[in-house]
Amino acid sequence: MYSEIVPHTVTAAEVAAKHPAGIVLSGGPSSVYEDGAPQLDEAIFELGVPVLGICYGFQVMATALGGAVRVSDAAVGGAGSLLGGQPEQQTAWMSHGDSVSRAPEGFEVLATTDDTPVAAFANEERKLYGVQWHPEVKHSQYGQAVLENFLHRAAGIPGDWNSGNVIADQVAAIRAQVGSGRVLCALSGGVDSAVAAALVHKAVGDQLVCVFVDHGLLRKDEARQVEEDYVAATGVRLVTVNAQEQFLTALAGVSDPETKRKIIGREFIRVFEKAQADLIAEAANDGDPIRFLVQGTLYPDVVESGGGTGTANIKSHHNVGGLPEDLQFELVEPLRTLFKDEVRAIGRELGLPEVIVGRQPFPGPGLGIRIVGEVTQERLDLLRDADAIVRAELTAAGLDAEIWQCPVVLLADVRSVGVQGDGRTYGHPIVLRPVSSEDAMTADWTRLPYDLLATISNRITNEVDGVNRAGNDRMGVSLP
Repeated sequence: MYSEIVPHTVTAAEVAAKHPAGIVLSGGPSSVYEDGAPQLDEAIFELGVPVLGICYGFQVMATALGGAVRVSDAAVGGAGSLLGGQPEQQTAWMSHGDSVSRAPEGFEVLATTDDTPVAAFANEERKLYGVQWHPEVKHSQYGQAVLENFLHRAAGIPGDWNSGNVIADQVAAIRAQVGSGRVLCALSGGVDSAVAAALVHKAVGDQLVCVFVDHGLLRKDEARQVEEDYVAATGVRLVTVNAQEQFLTALAGVSDPETKRKIIGREFIRVFEKAQADLIAEAANDGDPIRFLVQGTLYPDVVESGGGTGTANIKSHHNVGGLPEDLQFELVEPLRTLFKDEVRAIGRELGLPEVIVGRQPFPGPGLGIRIVGEVTQERLDLLRDADAIVRAELTAAGLDAEIWQCPVVLLADVRSVGVQGDGRTYGHPIVLRPVSSEDAMTADWTRLPYDLLATISNRITNEVDGVNRAGNDRMGVSLP
């Protein structure tokens, strides 16, 4: 299935030229009345293409079509294509200051709340729809049903997405892009780079060489897992580069997380440039330089890094926001338009082992951004030990499939007084951030059993030197 997500500057002519099956309008400031607030070409509504407005996009639709917006759990009052099959009372996430006070003429009001007279509307004849809440986030109880109704019932897009079709399309695209060229892949061992590498290997075979950078920011025993699990499963050639000293030197004295991400992204590219030179020298008789670099970039990486017209920079991913301007490679990013659940499906279709496909996400910058403060060898070793304890206890409790991700964070610039044994200690806190998510875009904190938290806390404070408290950060859920 396919829909066109319209940026703020798009025109009706551009939309018509692309022949989209459906249009989604979303994003923007808090008020359509702000100076310079993004608007859109109203002729879009005359194209006969199904349109769904979300939050700000909903308010823009209302004002453009003659409705009214006032400065200012949803009750569903209608059915039809958009909200059909859903209960009259449901919980939805609405984060807005303004609200639609009057629907445009010819529109049916589908939902209201106590302070929002028009929380959703529809014009079935014109195939125009809008909701004030965010159906795409985990916190909206029936959000997925709203999106499915728009795609399948309103826009008439068949639900025929399958991993096999995506693999075939991407293999063809990779072959067309790469030809007979040689390719490097930035393999971290996580699901994203693993699936990207497997796709490229399926497309071009031995033209691909995977380079695994041990940047010193990995979790305990991670290098061995990459070399044994992935290579055994795929047969891909893997070159391991030990660059710990290079990364630690570059990160010395740096505490700001955005700066860390950009430094790590820059150093990654420098390492690959060196690997490129070494591999070219090795294959000098072939006379074919390595011109392509594979990355496991996903769509959430692009969105969160501000990659798109009108999108906000939530956090720079090292493979998006950290790339240097003088990059010497042409990028191959077969997963760039996909979400994590889709990538896992593709990985399973390709026959990758579940230990890799089902692995909890781990950020490319590694433990460097799970240390709040400067990154040093001592702090990395401390955090590695604590992280290994957490992962072992979650596995023993049978929670690996339930918890999408559990970052273990060292508050390195914070120390607190405690008593351990018969002595006074002055140690660091360790924070757990277990989260549940479906798409890596929104999350909710996972309610771990108290007995399990107690076990984890006791083990960390007893077994990891320099830590005197550990706990669950339920109020600060974030995705690294």
